[in-house]
Order: sequence, then structure tokens, then C-alpha cells
Amino acid sequence: MTVSSDLAAWALGLRRADLPDEVAAAARRHLLDGLGTAVAAARRGVAEPALTVAAGLGGPAESTLLARGVRVSAPAAALATGTLVHALDFDDTHAGGLVHATAVVLPTLLAVGEQVGAGADEALVAAVAGFEAVCRIAGAAPHAFHHRGLHATMACGVFSSALVAARLMELDRATTVDALGIAGSSAGGLLEFLATGSSTKQLHPGLASHAGILAARLAAAGADGPASVVEGERGVYAALADGHADAALVTADLGLRWETTRITLKPYPACQLMHAALDAGRQVLPLDPATIREVAVEVHPDSAAIVCTPDKVDPRTAYDAKFSLPWSLAALLTDGEVTVDTYAPDSLARPDVRALAARVRVTEVPDARVAADAPSRVVVELGDGRTLHGQVDRSAGAALDAKLAGNLGGPAAAAELAAAVDALDLPALIAVADRLATPEETR
Repeated sequence: MTVSSDLAAWALGLRRADLPDEVAAAARRHLLDGLGTAVAAARRGVAEPALTVAAGLGGPAESTLLARGVRVSAPAAALATGTLVHALDFDDTHAGGLVHATAVVLPTLLAVGEQVGAGADEALVAAVAGFEAVCRIAGAAPHAFHHRGLHATMACGVFSSALVAARLMELDRATTVDALGIAGSSAGGLLEFLATGSSTKQLHPGLASHAGILAARLAAAGADGPASVVEGERGVYAALADGHADAALVTADLGLRWETTRITLKPYPACQLMHAALDAGRQVLPLDPATIREVAVEVHPDSAAIVCTPDKVDPRTAYDAKFSLPWSLAALLTDGEVTVDTYAPDSLARPDVRALAARVRVTEVPDARVAADAPSRVVVELGDGRTLHGQVDRSAGAALDAKLAGNLGGPAAAAELAAAVDALDLPALIAVADRLATPEETR
């Protein structure tokens, strides 16, 4: 037996009655949060290239292209939705695998679910199967993909997208294993954007969702793929994670240990690896930023390698800033908060925030926990010699109600979308999300 064979057997055999209440609730919570981040991104126009390309791809009228009110092929719709969910870097994170789980589950669920007419129970089960797959595949190789310069969300997300599609398409076990094997050849997602400030990372979940659906369709049409795609000598772990993985963890305790419940909501639209530091920084507020002489911050070494490099002190783009702990912490201490507007162009240009970011000193503190679940400490030294201290054991995450209302423009829209997700009537849910995502001037 192989990892993909065991995972496929479990996912295809999963039933609604098998899901504990807390797992079902967590799945709905993350689907709702993901829709909220997608709507916010669509309203701000930050994923227009993906929407334009998806509309141009066209194809049979299978699935709704959110924010455009038209139907396109399911792969095209998923390409756009995955990009929308992740475009603001405000979507959820599984700390153990350092993956954005909903960004690669929700697009396939909506696109293929709408195409095949999936019911509420089937949609929920497919979503949980996808959440478990991406979190477990990434979590069995903690930070290994990132060490190789790869975005784990895309590298592992192609498998969860293929599995969600296979489940919704009612493929058999052998065909699903082929789909996973085919999907593995699309695993990738380079982190080179960190060197340039470009926004290619936004596209990774959309590309993973698109590839996963194509893999399932290719398998259904008779193409085959390696069953050993995960753990094989030339499989995803060997090729993309330097073999630093415990493949047995992918399927260990399936149905007993639920990684779906370990996904957390982001309180800040920025890299998860700086969230603990921002939480610690909040503890010293309020203060007058003009009185700050220096800021010292302790972070996990794996976090420092991504969000504390010298080039990030003076960010060139929004994505540079979203991956700059010094700049984001300086913005927090200046404004008292970090929101989507923190990373707007006029905000990035502020000389006072840049000057304060240059006075942030980073110390790497090793910890046995993965970087996204590690503690952080902030010490602010004031001009009069006083020091202010903040410390957290891990990032606290976000409260969904307030976050959703902020993303959707108010509590009424949040309540409407929440009711649609609770019912999981996909056509009705998609109609609500499409309407909310469409800017008022184009409705």
C-alpha cells in the first residue's frame, strides 16, 4: 500500500456521520473565512489578472466565476477563486504544515461541486477530506518545502485539490490514486517572489486548484499516475523536500486526529511567520511612536529567514511589506493596528514607519515548535530610558465575526454569507458570494 492509496481509500469512504461536530464546525468556519477573504480581494481588484484570464479561458458553462457573474469551465473558475482567496494574504493557516488550507480546498469545492450538483453533506465531507490531505501532507514535512524555496501551499495543495475533485466526481479508488499521482507532477510554487516583491504567491492556490481538477479529469479519462507519488524515491518529498518528511504521518490516525480543527484564522493580512511578534507588539500599546528609540524582537530562526532579511526593512511593494516583520511591526506601533489598508501604496511610502522599521533589532531564538507556532517577545526602548515588554507563547488567531464583517463591509453581509455557508446549498451560497464580490459600480 502507498500513502496516496490509503489516503484515497479513507477520503472516498468518509461519510457525514463520521465527522465529529467540532470538525464539521471547523470546516464551515474556514470555508466562511475563505469566502470573506475572496470577497474582500475582489472588491479591491487585487486579483484582476486571474479573473481576466479565467474569463478568457471560458469553456463549458460549468461553474460561476466569482465577481464576474458568468459561468466558465470548472478549472478556470477554480484558478480565479484560489487566487481571490489568497490575494490579500489574509486567509487561514495550518501552522504545522505552514499551508493556507482553505485557499486550495474552497476553489475546487465550489467549482466542481457546482458542476456536479453536490449536496450539502457531500460538499462538507469533500471539504474535510481536502483539509486533512493538505494539512497532513505538508505537516509531515514541517518547513521542508520552504527550506527548498517552495511554497508548501501549492506543493501540497495540488493533492488536496485532486482529492476534493475526485470525491465530488465519484471516482473509484484506483482512479483517485491516479489523479493524485498526476497532480504530483504539478507540485511547485517558487518563493523567489521574496527577492523581488512580486505577487506570484497570490496565484499559487489558484494554480494548484486548477491543476488538481485537471489531474482528476485526466485520471477519469484513462491517464495514470504513480501511486508512490508522495513517498517514492522520486516522489514529492524526495524531490521537493530533500526527503525531510515522515510519510507515515500523512495517514496516521485518519478519522481520529483531525487536522481540520488545527487550522487558525489570520488576524493580520500578512505572513503568518510574523503574527506572534505582532501579537506581542500589541501588548505595549498604546504609545507615542515618536518616543521609541529602539525595538527588539525575538523570533524563530525559520521565521527570520523569510520575514527578517535586510532587504525587507525598506519594502518596495505590498508583498515586500507583508513579508517584512520590521516594517509591519513598525506600522503596528505607529498605527495601533495592522489591516488591509496598512499595505496600501500610500501607507508603504510613509517615512516615519520606514525610519522606525530601521530601528527594529531581530534576535533569533530557537524553539522546538514549528516557526508558525513559536513564541515571540518584543521590547520597546523609549527615549526616556523606560522599556515596554510584550510576550506571547504563540499567535492567538482571529475572531471570525469581526474579521468577516470587516471583509464584507458590515455585519448584515456577514450574516447573509454565514447563513449560506451553514446551509451549504452550493448554488445559493455561490450566488451570495458572487453578488457580494461584485463591486457595486459594476453590478
